[in-house]
Amino acid sequence: MTRAATSAMQEKLLTDFNAVIAEAEQLLKSVASEGGEKADSLRAKMEENLRAAKSRLKDVEGAVVEKTRAAAHATDDYVHDHPWQAIGVAAGVGVVIGLLLNRR
Repeated sequence: MTRAATSAMQEKLLTDFNAVIAEAEQLLKSVASEGGEKADSLRAKMEENLRAAKSRLKDVEGAVVEKTRAAAHATDDYVHDHPWQAIGVAAGVGVVIGLLLNRR
């Protein structure tokens, strides 16, 4: 699996996880009006789990940002060290894309 595919999967995972947390917070707010000892216990447990999930999400998000920066820096270094190879690859990719678009 390529780095780009891995990065895209990580980004989708983070987006999905953020959506789950937001939905759980909405559910928690809608249940907040319910009374009873069992509901209070469940609410407290859910709030703690949400806090832990948010904390882990921030850690994962930070790691993804760092890996993305490292990949961008490595790419930049490679292009500066091998400019003609980078130009050749870019030209090749451009030709392939042009051929594919011309087939339509």
